[in-house]
Amino acid sequence: MPESEDTVMERKNDEKWVAVWGNAISIRERRPENYGKHLTLRYPMTMMLDGKAIRVTFDNFCGNEPVTIHHASVARSVRGAEVSDSVPLTFDGSRSVTLPAGARLQSDPLPFPVRRGEKIAVSMYFEGFTEMRSAVIITGPLSEGYFAVGDYADEDILPLEYSKKINCFYFLSDIDILTSPDNHCIVCYGDSITAQAWPDHLIQKTLNEGDGNVSIIRKAASGTRILRQYDNVTYESYGLKGSIRFPHEFPVTGADHVIIQHGINDIIHPVGTDVNPFRPWSDLPTAEEMIAGLRQYIAWAREMGMKIWLGTLLPIEGWRTYADFREELRTAINAWMRTTNEADGCIDFDKAVCDSSHPARFAPGYDSGDHLHPSDAAYRRMAEEAYHVIFQKEHCPHENGA
Repeated sequence: MPESEDTVMERKNDEKWVAVWGNAISIRERRPENYGKHLTLRYPMTMMLDGKAIRVTFDNFCGNEPVTIHHASVARSVRGAEVSDSVPLTFDGSRSVTLPAGARLQSDPLPFPVRRGEKIAVSMYFEGFTEMRSAVIITGPLSEGYFAVGDYADEDILPLEYSKKINCFYFLSDIDILTSPDNHCIVCYGDSITAQAWPDHLIQKTLNEGDGNVSIIRKAASGTRILRQYDNVTYESYGLKGSIRFPHEFPVTGADHVIIQHGINDIIHPVGTDVNPFRPWSDLPTAEEMIAGLRQYIAWAREMGMKIWLGTLLPIEGWRTYADFREELRTAINAWMRTTNEADGCIDFDKAVCDSSHPARFAPGYDSGDHLHPSDAAYRRMAEEAYHVIFQKEHCPHENGA
């Protein structure tokens, strides 16, 4: 059987493919305007490794219909939505590709040298009516995109009068580069807290202080829970449960570590059907059920040969569904994370951002205002904590002093 182009390229260069950017694929909120036509999307992203070639994965995991990308390209990012040196992406030699509902496809490898710290941009054009469903919203200093009405995927500049910024990333999953065999990546997995700024700050800190052989990949979807999901139009954008998400989002090419910061939504969502018909009390897990869900993450990571780091759940006092029993549940799960030897370590995000004199709430300046999501200063602190634990190889202290 002839070798694939990927294998030939790897053997010729004595290098390997490693993900240098990544994204979860979840469900976009259902709206009447969920279809697009004659539309260009452009996403700049920061490279964390040097490499000689690139390949891009597009994913229609949550789609109900096939999606056709009329053409796509990769380019050097200049500033904002402006690019230069655009090069077409192909799929089995063709510029056009159709993603079946629920499926993902990878572009042909493209010789395209990249340097650590530089920005590139991926653009895609949708000619016909397209169900804009497979997507996720992410935010942070390195996470923005653009759309334009018209076909500008191969153009350097998106016309100002026809384009706009967005934070919703459609169809774009992993970006791999052909790089040194010493390089690898770390995956940050979670919900809206991870879909916001701390992974971007971790990227910046790693670029500024790291040794240049690791990339940070985000796999996060807002509203998601470990144990449950919403199968109704009202809440379907809250995404998929862990047993569906994790196997699809992994393995990530070149990943050998995963940081899990997931579970707070399992605790805060249930309110009873008298308040909300879709959020019954039966959805409220016990600590044992939550720990079993985390143990499943550990088992999956082990099967993939990855180390796994558990991130403690953040303060929630003041959040609109806050109650003492929720705080007790959060505290019990965090206590297990801090003391278990089943994972490779614990990143104590909770201790890093909580008020030391009142641990149920955020420290001053660390609350975004909704008492659930951290402020940007807190996200920076979370990134510092993750960097300190992962790269300086320190576990969070066990409560029993071990």
